[in-house]
Amino acid sequence: MNDAGIRYGLAALATWRVTHLLAHEDGPADAIVRVRARLGESWAGELMDCFQCLSLWVAAPLAVSTARRPREVVPAWLALSGAACLLERLGGGEEDAVLWPEARGASDEAEAGAWAGRGSAAA
Repeated sequence: MNDAGIRYGLAALATWRVTHLLAHEDGPADAIVRVRARLGESWAGELMDCFQCLSLWVAAPLAVSTARRPREVVPAWLALSGAACLLERLGGGEEDAVLWPEARGASDEAEAGAWAGRGSAAA
């Protein structure tokens, strides 16, 4: 593997690790939990609840340090965030996430239909 592949691979793993720490873990001495509680319902607090959103912010400085040329920064930024999101899905971090509605199971569709029926009955 060449130098660029190693740099991008390590940056992708680092992006996933930091994003996972901030979005899903308590942190050392519960530091992340305290920060998350302090942020509350603000835009930053909501950002901490969204792995995909947070991965964009975490990937930005890593993309700047990983890219060799300025024109490579934006593609590297998006690639690192995308890689972190893929790693999160591969690890089972978002079991409820659905990429395509066709991927839903029959029980999910039945439940969605039941909710739709409740809304129309009230109208």
